[in-house]
Amino acid sequence: MELAGIGAVLFDMDGTLVDSDAAVERAWERWAGEYAVDPAAALAIAHGSPADRTIRRLLPALDDDAVATAAARQLALQYDDLSDVTATPGAHELLNVLARLGLPWAVVTSADARLAEARLDAAGIKAPVLVTVEDVSVGKPDPEGYLRSAALLGVPVARCLVVEDAEVGLRAGRAAGAMTAALKGLDGDLRLHDLTQLARQLDPPTAS
Repeated sequence: MELAGIGAVLFDMDGTLVDSDAAVERAWERWAGEYAVDPAAALAIAHGSPADRTIRRLLPALDDDAVATAAARQLALQYDDLSDVTATPGAHELLNVLARLGLPWAVVTSADARLAEARLDAAGIKAPVLVTVEDVSVGKPDPEGYLRSAALLGVPVARCLVVEDAEVGLRAGRAAGAMTAALKGLDGDLRLHDLTQLARQLDPPTAS
C-alpha cells in the first residue's frame, strides 16, 4: 500500500496503542461471573466493541436501562485495573515518527473518556484528539468515530490510515472510507506485525 498520501493516522486504543488485553479480559471474566454469562462467549465478541453492544448480544432480553447498568458495571471493573497496562511495542517510536513528519493523529476508542484517559496515561501517551464512545451516537463497527476524528483533525477521511487490532474496528474504518492497517494477523490494506513496522514504513531509515 502506498503510504506517501497519508494525511493523518487514526488509532484504536486497546490492543493497538495500549497493551491492555489482560485487563480487558479480567474485567469481562469478572462481569460474566456476576451476570451468569459464559466468559468464553463474552471474550469471543467483546474486543473492540462498545460494552453496551456486546451486552445486548450476550443478554438480548435486557431492556435499555438494564443494558446501561450492565455496561456501566463492566467499565467500572476496568477503571482501576492498570497495573500491567503499557504502550504496545513500537507505539512510542511510531508517535515520535508522526511528530517528526508533522502528521496529525487521533485515538478512536470504544472505551469511555475516564477509562481511555487512564489507560493512555498508564502507557505514557497523550492523544491530541480523543474520540470515545461518549462522543458518538453509535459505536464500532459504525464509522461515526473515525469520521468524527478525521473531521476534528481537518483531514479528508480518504487520506487517513486507520490502525486497528479488531475486525469490528477495521469494519468501521473501511465503512468510513479510510485506508486500514491491521494488527494480529487480521486483513487490512496493510498488515502489521507491530507498530515499529509502520514507523519504519512511514520514515524509512537512510542507508549509511
